This record gives sequence, C-alpha cells and structure tokens, in this order.
Amino acid sequence: MLGEELRKARITAGLTQEDLAFQARISRYYVSLLESNQKSPTLGVLNRICNALGIRTSVLITRCEKHPR
Repeated sequence: MLGEELRKARITAGLTQEDLAFQARISRYYVSLLESNQKSPTLGVLNRICNALGIRTSVLITRCEKHPR
C-alpha cells in the first residue's frame, strides 16, 4: 500500500529513486525497500519524503487508506 503510493508519487514528481533519496536525506536502497513494502518509514522520514515529493503527508496517507485490504 504505502510502497505503491510512494512509487506513484515519485514517478508523478519526475524523480528517480536516487533523486528522492538525496532530497529526503535517506539512501536510495532505503527508498527501494520502502517502495517494495519491505520497510516502513518513521513519521519524520515520511515527512521528509513527502516534502521532497511536493505533497502533504496527509495526502499520501489518504491515498493508502483507499486501498482495499
């Protein structure tokens, strides 16, 4: 859920995983783990990622809530 939405938002923003990682001050490998739902970010990291993507954290969370379980 979160990983899929992160990937969609990153692509929409026109960023590579490396670009996002640099702007959010995390590793590209960690971005990959997040997008494949192998890791979950802390709220602080999620905020930095969303800032780099140019979206509000609440918007990303709302998108995740729309996924069927």
